[in-house]
Amino acid sequence: MLRFPNCKINLGLYVTGRREDGYHDLETVFYPVSLCDVLEIVPGTTGNMQLSGIDVAGSREDNLIWKAYELLQKEFPGKIPALNIYLHKVIPMGAGLGGGSANGAFMLSMINDYCSLGLSKQVLADMALQLGSDCPFFIYNTPQFATGRGEQMQPIALDLSKYSIQLICPQVHISTGSAFKMIHPKAAPFDLRKLNELPLPEWRDHISNDFEIPVFQQHPVLAQIKEQLYEQGAIYAAMSGSGSTVFGIFEKHKQAIAGNENSFYIP
Repeated sequence: MLRFPNCKINLGLYVTGRREDGYHDLETVFYPVSLCDVLEIVPGTTGNMQLSGIDVAGSREDNLIWKAYELLQKEFPGKIPALNIYLHKVIPMGAGLGGGSANGAFMLSMINDYCSLGLSKQVLADMALQLGSDCPFFIYNTPQFATGRGEQMQPIALDLSKYSIQLICPQVHISTGSAFKMIHPKAAPFDLRKLNELPLPEWRDHISNDFEIPVFQQHPVLAQIKEQLYEQGAIYAAMSGSGSTVFGIFEKHKQAIAGNENSFYIP
C-alpha cells in the first residue's frame, strides 16, 4: 500500500495562553499543501523500517511512523501483521510544515485500511493526538480552524487552488520548544474563523504569526526571505508554524526567484 503524506502551512498563528499541562493554547488555520513524502507498507516477517531521501534524525523508535505502528499493535493485539515500512523523505524536517506529524497520521490511516479495522476519522484523530498535537489535522487533511493545542478543529471553507504557493525552506533549524519560550501569550487580534470572508490581498494587514517577531530577531534571513517574496509579487507571505519555512501565495503560475534556498513550488 502506497500513500503520499503531505505537509501543511499555518494561515495566521496566535498563541493565546499557557496551560497547566505545559502546552500552550493557540489559534490558527491549518491548510494542506501538496508537497509530499512517500510512505509504503508491505507484508514482512519481523517488521522493519527503511528510510531514503532527506536524512531523518533520531532512532526508529522515536519516529512517529513507528510509534503509530506500535500504537495500533498495542490497541489491536494479533490484528496488525508484521510490516516492512518504507519512507522516502521530501518534506524538510523542523521547518514548520508538519511533515513528521503527517507521516504518523498517514500511517494510522494506512494500517486502518490495510487491516480493515473500520476505525472512524474521529477515532483515528483521537489516536493521532497521542503522537503529537497537530497529527489529528492530517487525519482530516482539509482546511481547519484549530484551537487548544491544535487538536480542537472545525472545518473552514477556504480554497487556494486558484493561486500558486511557494515554500522557501532555508537551512535554519528552529526549536519549537525554544520558540514558545520567546512568546508572550495574548488574545488573538483577528478571528481566523472569518479568514475565508477576507479578500486575500487584505490578509497582509489583518493576520499574522506570533512567532515571526522573536524568530526573525534571531534569524534575520527569514525576515529577508519574507520581504523578497513580497517584492517579487506575493499576495501574502508568512512563516509557517514556528519556522523556519516561509511561504508566499502568488497569482496562478507565478513564483519568486529563490536564489540558493530550498524552494518548493505548488503551481
